[in-house]
Amino acid sequence: MSAIKGFFSAYFRFNLLYKILIGLILGAIAGIVFQNNADMAAFLKPFGDIFIRLLKMNMVPVIACTLIVGASTISPSHLSRVGGKVVIFYLITSLFAIVIGLLSGMILEPGTGLEFAGAEGKTIEAKSPSLSSIFLNIIPTNPMEAFAKGNVLSIIFFCLLFGIALAYGKDSKDELLSKSSLTVYEFIDGVSHIMFRIVSWIMQYAPFGVFALIFIVFSKHGAAGFGPLLSVTASVYIGLILQVVIVYFGICLLMGLSPVKFLNKVRNPMITAFVTRSSGATLPVSIEAAENMGVPKSIYGFGLPVGATINMDGTTIYLGVCAMFIANSIGFDLDLSQQLTIVITAVLASVGTAGVPGAGAIMLLMVLDSVGIEVDAGTPASVAYGMILGIDALLDMGRTSMNVVGDLSGVVAVSKSEKLLDTYRWE
Repeated sequence: MSAIKGFFSAYFRFNLLYKILIGLILGAIAGIVFQNNADMAAFLKPFGDIFIRLLKMNMVPVIACTLIVGASTISPSHLSRVGGKVVIFYLITSLFAIVIGLLSGMILEPGTGLEFAGAEGKTIEAKSPSLSSIFLNIIPTNPMEAFAKGNVLSIIFFCLLFGIALAYGKDSKDELLSKSSLTVYEFIDGVSHIMFRIVSWIMQYAPFGVFALIFIVFSKHGAAGFGPLLSVTASVYIGLILQVVIVYFGICLLMGLSPVKFLNKVRNPMITAFVTRSSGATLPVSIEAAENMGVPKSIYGFGLPVGATINMDGTTIYLGVCAMFIANSIGFDLDLSQQLTIVITAVLASVGTAGVPGAGAIMLLMVLDSVGIEVDAGTPASVAYGMILGIDALLDMGRTSMNVVGDLSGVVAVSKSEKLLDTYRWE
């Protein structure tokens, strides 16, 4: 018994990143060794299905809680000209990010050739709603029905409205309304923390789920399965580089600032975010960098905490690339209206993508669901999604790093537009 306790104690202490990578590597090796072994694949398949079902179980409550908390974090009293500029800047850069992510996916075509749909004997029928119906269906006629059916865009719309109303309630001069709103906020924030605790428990099972899902891939494709993993990783990081060069460097040039100096000044928070994989944990380093760049506290004191909550440029790039990867791998052709749906969903979801490790993987489920790609246990999409989860930590490092750079870019740009930036720090 003591040996069993010792094993579990050592297992839970071991770094989750390494455990998932070990699961990925062992699953790939086992799949190559037992290639085309139907009995082994059938035995391991339920273990992968359990992991997918556990993640989907948390999708709607995590979306709802984090969106409401994220929206209600922005105090209406701060939504003045400066606060409005910060929020608008974040939304615009997120829009550029998801477009860059989709373009990277379309040009590099990660996942093409995997043909999971053919392997499962199923065909994938694309749903192609009109643009008008996309926008109309965002507004739910029955929010509870939207929650029950998992209508993602409707859930996002309702939760954002609820969060904004909650923010106004907290900031109200009516003492009863303010107190009641604060109570509701604290309850939902508490539920959010509880849901992420459940997610952390589920992630302890991730190495076994990833092992099973990756085994299925490599038992069919052999060593050729490494190609798609490299292609999706390259696509994400190329998208991140393009975001820096096109968007952030472009903003610096428009503001009359040196892009090279900007990159040097954000180096420390960028590296910290890459290692910790948490925007929240990097916040103290980001604040120090903002001070060194000459950003006044009145702007970074609002912009950086809000950015850590609602500005997720790296995550939206990841969502675009990975959506294209999964669609390509199962033979699902995304038309223009579905790509627009991904853009809308990813930008709005960035408000609720919590700044904690691995949150983007749950948001990916939401984006896929919005265009009719169902990641249910046993589906081809679940196998492709399992491949993404196997390398999610590597992707998470890059996207979190970019999230932090986007936050700093925002407070610098707003400070410069308000003529409050200490330009001597840039000489």
